[in-house]
Amino acid sequence: MNTSVRIPQGDDTVKVELTVKEVLALAGAKFPNNHSIEISARKKLNHVIEDHYLEESKQTH
Repeated sequence: MNTSVRIPQGDDTVKVELTVKEVLALAGAKFPNNHSIEISARKKLNHVIEDHYLEESKQTH
């Protein structure tokens, strides 16, 4: 079964400001005493993705 995901403007770039600890957490480093680092990084990524797509949908309508 061949399933592919199409993402409009998937090659566009976005900028996200992360701390070194956040990058390490997303890369798989474990911070057992501070799980909020990974949560913070994921929230920042989700926020940028939402903003990027909301901006694109406003431009197309």
